[in-house]
Amino acid sequence: MTQLNALCNSLDLVDAGDGVPFNVIYYSQHCRAFAIRYRGQVHAYLNRCSHVAMEMDYQPNHFFDSTGHWLMCATHGAVYSPQTGQCRRGPCRGGLVKIGLSELDGLVHWHTAPHLKPLES
Repeated sequence: MTQLNALCNSLDLVDAGDGVPFNVIYYSQHCRAFAIRYRGQVHAYLNRCSHVAMEMDYQPNHFFDSTGHWLMCATHGAVYSPQTGQCRRGPCRGGLVKIGLSELDGLVHWHTAPHLKPLES
């Protein structure tokens, strides 16, 4: 069963702006994740480059390249689609791990999955 987890206010996610970080358990590992807004839609991914499992932001919560059209890993320059997480160029294998989001009444929520759980408080 999917569980909704409150993440942030909708206004916290500015189109092609900084991401909002959050922590998850992904297949029993503690991982950082991030949510962004692109072309009016919210998206979330594990903060883990598919090339080498390193966090992608080169400045805290900054994931977009200078054009604001691509998510970019600061370590090796892999570039991903903000809408799908698929690799578009650079050294990457596949794509980013997508996390389900929903936006309702001014709030953004992330969705659990069988392999994705919230950290216990």
